[in-house]
Amino acid sequence: MVNSKQAASIPLPNPKLWNGPTIGFLQTQDTFASGGWWHDARILGATGEGIEKEEPRAWKGWWNERIVELIQLSMEQKDALTVLLTGRAEPAFAELINRMVTAKGLEFDLMSLKPVSGPNNERFSSTMNFKQAFLESLTETYKNADEIRVYEDRPRHVKAFRDYFTLYNTRLQNNMGNPHNRSPILAEVIQVADGTTQLDPIVETAEVQRLINDHNTHVTKARRGTRLQIKKTVFYTGYLISNADTQKLLTLAQLPPNMPDTEMKFLANNVLITPRPCPESILEKVGGMGSKTTWEVTGTAVYESKIWAASVRPVPETKKYYTENPTPIVVLALRKGARPIDAGKIQNWQPVSPEKQFVFESTVGEKVLLRIEEENPTENEYESLFPNKTFKRKHEDENETRQSSGSHGNGGHGGGRNNNNQKENHGGRGNGRGNRGNRGNNNGRGGRGNGGRGRGGRGGGGGHHGYRSLDDVGEKNNAGTTPSYNAAVAYEDFPPLQKNYQTPQQLVQAQFQQYHQYQQSMQGKAAKGSGSGELQYN
Repeated sequence: MVNSKQAASIPLPNPKLWNGPTIGFLQTQDTFASGGWWHDARILGATGEGIEKEEPRAWKGWWNERIVELIQLSMEQKDALTVLLTGRAEPAFAELINRMVTAKGLEFDLMSLKPVSGPNNERFSSTMNFKQAFLESLTETYKNADEIRVYEDRPRHVKAFRDYFTLYNTRLQNNMGNPHNRSPILAEVIQVADGTTQLDPIVETAEVQRLINDHNTHVTKARRGTRLQIKKTVFYTGYLISNADTQKLLTLAQLPPNMPDTEMKFLANNVLITPRPCPESILEKVGGMGSKTTWEVTGTAVYESKIWAASVRPVPETKKYYTENPTPIVVLALRKGARPIDAGKIQNWQPVSPEKQFVFESTVGEKVLLRIEEENPTENEYESLFPNKTFKRKHEDENETRQSSGSHGNGGHGGGRNNNNQKENHGGRGNGRGNRGNRGNNNGRGGRGNGGRGRGGRGGGGGHHGYRSLDDVGEKNNAGTTPSYNAAVAYEDFPPLQKNYQTPQQLVQAQFQQYHQYQQSMQGKAAKGSGSGELQYN
């Protein structure tokens, strides 16, 4: 007996696309009118390049081929019953799952999806409750079967299945509740390696937007409930570096030979502009979102054996730039517990040899995460960038009081929270370093809300998201860990997409239309809502 997720690599919500509370919010059954991630067949249908393209090629590359081989062997065995068991809802998923297994040429004696109610009109409190009820019915129907193998990938469900069969056999041995005079059954529960995959980020965002649109339509018609909206949280604005150049820059980090990779976080993906959404006045200085700047590595340094960094300068040196660090810096790697912001404390840089004076190009953009929150008609575009309203207001005050002068170079920090005036210098080498002052906490990360509601607000919650499979239907979820539809947005750890998306996802475009207009106004464009843009993944 196999679970449908063990046979096929079914996508999960992408933790590098959504913030932590939203990961949990998406997977909870009662958050959307349509039921959410595991209850809407469109999410499963979007696997790969979508059902129209994937069905003719039998979803090639999306199967666990080892499990497929085991299914095929079971199909050939005349005395074996081959069963597919899934917690996906029968009304919504029966047709799609049947098309998927048929395209692959798999034949099951039984395909069991979670029904609305059981044979006796009973309701199932969880997926495991449903599966255990099914297994009991199965083993008592085939009372002469002496062996059962169950393939499962989630450790929690592996344990639950093993515990179930232990108790079931104990009950049979004690002649408790055994009307069919069934003998104990040899049960083996095999844990399958997790083959978690993700949808294309653009497709995933569009499908979630469709969920929200359907939910909001239902709320409007019913005149009750909460309207929802996708918002973004900006971690920083910077000169974003391509994956290829990131790999090259990482060779400059001379780590101790005995340093385990698990102790390190490797970055080398940006030259910081500001650790928050960038005000329009600063964006104008750097040429706007999507503008290009070329840099040359001038030195390297290690800070307290915790931060490895490289100093850079623009090419040509007269090129106008802006950074809130004392000098333009690429943070290469961090040890656990270190903060990228502390790289600004480095004062002594070691020159690099000519062969390591790498030259690379960057693109002005933002590192962002998406979150789902209540729709707030009174919230403006800038306010929506911050889940924490107190933090949001504080930085609005900072941006209102900050001033700049000059044309080339970096900005220094002066004084306290509301006297933090940026001063630019000339020459690009770092004159006028200034005092660091108080920068404020970068709390606008979106992971601060109650995990169950996905609000991203002030309450508790957050933490790393628990593993969820497609069969976790209607079960409580631990909130998990963790970009916008924009020409210069970084989704960390993704490869670059080498094409433009010409409005295939109109729902996403409509959702972010205001943001497009906001960005275009900063770039001095007259046209609005062009509907195209290239996403950068760093």
